[in-house]
Amino acid sequence: MITVSENAKLKAINLMREDNKPEDSFIRVGVEGGGCSGLSYKLEFDNQIKEGDQVFEDKGMKIVVDKKSFLYLIGTELDYSGGLNGKGFVFNNPNASRTCGCGESFAV
Repeated sequence: MITVSENAKLKAINLMREDNKPEDSFIRVGVEGGGCSGLSYKLEFDNQIKEGDQVFEDKGMKIVVDKKSFLYLIGTELDYSGGLNGKGFVFNNPNASRTCGCGESFAV
């Protein structure tokens, strides 16, 4: 399962409203090769479920991930940090053996 913190949920809802996303929009998370640690996180809003997608709902927020990315993201919590050390969405991934300083890439 992939979960979302209350902060991430509220920020995502606000961003979807600001961007005039359709009512049925959800958070799509994924993984792709690249970044300083080997794998990078992808995060976007979408409203189309694709074949093989895994669909989760946490705190009333729908989160969708493709089958391949799910293997790297099992148990991950999507959070949002607005603190002094940076602002943005953060992946708390228990599968990552190493993450880069910016938190946008990881290794397993």
